[in-house]
Amino acid sequence: MKSIFLFLAIIPIISFAQNETKSPAVLLNTNKYVKSTDNFTLAGAFELTKIAFESAAALNKDISVAILDANGITILLVRGNNVGPHNTEASRRKAYTALSTKTPSFELMQKAAADATVKNLNTLPELLLLGGGVPIWLKGEVIGSIGISGAGGSLNDHNLAKKVLEKLGFQTTEVIN
Repeated sequence: MKSIFLFLAIIPIISFAQNETKSPAVLLNTNKYVKSTDNFTLAGAFELTKIAFESAAALNKDISVAILDANGITILLVRGNNVGPHNTEASRRKAYTALSTKTPSFELMQKAAADATVKNLNTLPELLLLGGGVPIWLKGEVIGSIGISGAGGSLNDHNLAKKVLEKLGFQTTEVIN
């Protein structure tokens, strides 16, 4: 009877030892199906927002700021004092426009005004062709975006967003090496 129990106790050990492990070559082939991406962080969003509000205060402006990650998800959305709800939503949509098109929303606005083939971009529900949305580039990839509204018009919103990103050392357009 003891030998039967001993045999039954050894079976799982023998079975485990017989499991086949996948070779490293098989695991390496999966790399062609997966892409790692850098993504903007909450800490970065707080820092960008802080700099944006300080820069706007120097201009005596109240603003709304939206920061999105590389997937278009809102990391941070902040409405300044006395800023209307339309500006807050506009900042989010400007950031989304910049992220999804990998182009500053001010440039898209200018292209749409000059080119009838681009004008219909304004019919897409989330895009907003007003200045103030700028993609955040790092190592040739868009890792997020910023949207600013309330700085006194599209050009001011655009310039403020660019200034904030450049102050932290980020690119606002793709740099081709």
